[in-house]
Amino acid sequence: MRVPLKWLADYVSTDWTPEHVAERLTMAGLEVGAIERIGASWDGVQVALVTDVQPHPNADRLRLVTVNLGADSATVVCGAPNVAVGQKVAFASVGARLIDGHSGEMATLKPAKIRGILSAGMVCSEKELGLSDDHEGTVELPLDAPVGVALLDYLGDVILDLELTPNRPDCLSVIGVARELAALVGVPLSVPPVGYASDQTQVDSLIKVSIESGDDCNRYCATVVRDVKPGPSPAWMQARLKACGMRPISNIVDITNYVMLEYGQPLHAFDYDRIARKEIIVRRAGTGEVFTTLDDAERKLSPEVLLIADGERPVGIAGIMGGSNTEVSDTTSTVLLEAATFNRAVIRRGSAFLGLRTEASLRFDKGLHPNLALAAVQRATQLLVELCGGRAAGGVSDTYPCHVPLQRVTLPVFELKRLTGVEVPREQARQILEHLGYAFLSASDQATEFQVPYWRGDVSGPADLVEDVIRVLGYDRIPVGTPRFTTAAVPVPADLWDFKARLRRLIAGAGFQEVLTYSLVSREKLAQLTPGHPLAINPLGIANPMSKDQEYLRTSLRASLLDAISRNRRREQAPARVFELSRIYLPQATDLPEERETLCAILCGTGEPVSWHHGERHMDFYDAKGAVEFLLSKCGVQAHFVPSQDAGLFPGRQADVVVDAETLGVVGQLHPTVARTFEVDPDTLVFELDVARVMRHARQVAEYEPLSRFPSSERDMALVVDEAVTYERVVDIISGFGLVAETSLFDVYRGEQIPTGKKSFAVRLVFQAPDRTLTDGEVQAMLDKILARLQSGVGAVLRS
Repeated sequence: MRVPLKWLADYVSTDWTPEHVAERLTMAGLEVGAIERIGASWDGVQVALVTDVQPHPNADRLRLVTVNLGADSATVVCGAPNVAVGQKVAFASVGARLIDGHSGEMATLKPAKIRGILSAGMVCSEKELGLSDDHEGTVELPLDAPVGVALLDYLGDVILDLELTPNRPDCLSVIGVARELAALVGVPLSVPPVGYASDQTQVDSLIKVSIESGDDCNRYCATVVRDVKPGPSPAWMQARLKACGMRPISNIVDITNYVMLEYGQPLHAFDYDRIARKEIIVRRAGTGEVFTTLDDAERKLSPEVLLIADGERPVGIAGIMGGSNTEVSDTTSTVLLEAATFNRAVIRRGSAFLGLRTEASLRFDKGLHPNLALAAVQRATQLLVELCGGRAAGGVSDTYPCHVPLQRVTLPVFELKRLTGVEVPREQARQILEHLGYAFLSASDQATEFQVPYWRGDVSGPADLVEDVIRVLGYDRIPVGTPRFTTAAVPVPADLWDFKARLRRLIAGAGFQEVLTYSLVSREKLAQLTPGHPLAINPLGIANPMSKDQEYLRTSLRASLLDAISRNRRREQAPARVFELSRIYLPQATDLPEERETLCAILCGTGEPVSWHHGERHMDFYDAKGAVEFLLSKCGVQAHFVPSQDAGLFPGRQADVVVDAETLGVVGQLHPTVARTFEVDPDTLVFELDVARVMRHARQVAEYEPLSRFPSSERDMALVVDEAVTYERVVDIISGFGLVAETSLFDVYRGEQIPTGKKSFAVRLVFQAPDRTLTDGEVQAMLDKILARLQSGVGAVLRS
């Protein structure tokens, strides 16, 4: 919201500097993001009166313009077609800094000979002053502009660019900001009275209004103004609209925009003569109904959209944009003016459906009180009468099916002290609240009762009144102290945080990059993780989601990580190893979900770069399994990998991570359907670990084992086993023998000389004793025992 200080000065008087105003508003909760000065570069530019215009002797399109500067006069060459005797213009003397009309860059004005005539100055256009892009004609100032006064003093202004929170739609208006400033300064707000003369014809005889559903529109106010004279709006109004970032169009349209900025209530003006049957109906659009808006775009509607219709057709999209079929024009003589209150949820959904966001919808979807509509339509009618020469019909057509009463809030005597620690006299607190628009109702020894102003829909209890008092007084008045509170017991091991930090260091050291994602996801994304299967766990939804992509608490980290991988892979086809260590939320029978700390990692792309002795190799299941083994080994965990049935992973290329019959996590290749859905490589790998379960099995302190001083002895053997036997099972049996220091697999063979359904493991064993050198006989005896145990355990036989 852009707010000019000169406009604010109409309602509140203060000698504060713009910087001080911005600071106090920011500290009161209305953050000023920027301060813009209009005319900061206008040194050497002043108001001048055109006293003579003569043709240039050497150029058909140029003229010699003489201007009166008060104490002096000057004659310059001018090419503007609209300059005329009697005009008040902006005149720049030599040395002034202006925007070059051709290059758009700042330049210093110098004297120049133009077709043989010396021109020591310039009559300025709006572009040269930085007011707009209009370079065709001179700036025409009001006739009452004082000659010789610096243009900065007359036309300059300071704009406060406010970054408002969604709960303060009342400050999307100049009066709303002025009310806040008046309370901060401690002076009354001065709002000009609203009143206008009306004729004998009552508005209810000129227009009939009906609302199909009070839930969609709970108030619709309308007036009719006849004999209006369309044309440009006054210069002061145009200047204020431009300062607020709006383009002046015509006096009728400009008045509706001006009142919207002044009061915060959107309005719309219809050409009354183009309203069929002189009837207005507020209704939902039909499926497939088509309507052309003011921007000449044909839009296909749905029942999500609320319409303003006449007796035959739609004439506007409620709360968003009017229609071209009833647009006011140069021939308009009678105006139907509306101000209504629409259901903000309906306006928000309609705006989202159409992809159309306007200044009106911005205000409606934050919620407006019905009382604002009547006040705004009366103010706009007043301006139409004063500035357009119109005749207002008697009264206001006020259709109000759903009356909204004003709230009452009781403020206990000690509530301010209890919540803030600040002792504020009751009379001072009452004065502050009254400056903000609260109405005093009654007082007792225990409490004071106030009526909440209609524009403050964010106030619901005494804490809100306390906040209003303290933010006006200043948050710096709150004393510093130690908060007193109790915390609920959190069922998380005390050293979990240290263990998480340890895991982060380990996985980052293994070449993974950490990412952070939102805890909220869409149900659709979670469903895409398990193609063809219903969700195993129904996620918890939130009541007021910010968007459809953030409606549910995630039950898995995979969706967020895969989205991150997909976005980054579109920009750079590089190998990716990313992880997130965060919480997932699993619903329980109680109100609160189980918050489970989970480590999830994604791997994709090439595992090794192309080299002279080998080609490119993509990462596979064993890269992911190796990363899991590395992490667990560094934590002192010896895990087993057993086949798993995760619906989101590739069948046969996945495994559960198990320790002592407890599953710690899963590792595997992404299911092809999931990979296509998330637009990632089909070879993408994933692993997940339950952090708390891993910690239960982890050894926090490494155990020292001295190196043996005695030589080792190696033996190779080829074992024929059933196809279903895993190498891990073979290693489990061999590791039970104390003299085996190391076991490694160096070949797997299937084919000739191996029966169908069998495979051959070529295994290298390293034998070593800590206290002596093993003899060949001892090694052979140990090898025979191992073979016997393998034969009885997994049916292994030596390959002949």
